[in-house]
Amino acid sequence: MDSMERTVVRCAEGHVFTTASFPMQQLGSGRIGPGRLIRCPRCARLRQAVPVVFEER
Repeated sequence: MDSMERTVVRCAEGHVFTTASFPMQQLGSGRIGPGRLIRCPRCARLRQAVPVVFEER
């Protein structure tokens, strides 16, 4: 992965923004889920955020 690659995410409040890091960490043998806590630049709070999936038309 390129160190400058950006990920488009949506916070729990519905704000869409990009982030330079979106770690996909694992705890033990199972994943902890697709969401991560990230500080949202729109509401300035730590929010659960998930990657945005784009559909091709």
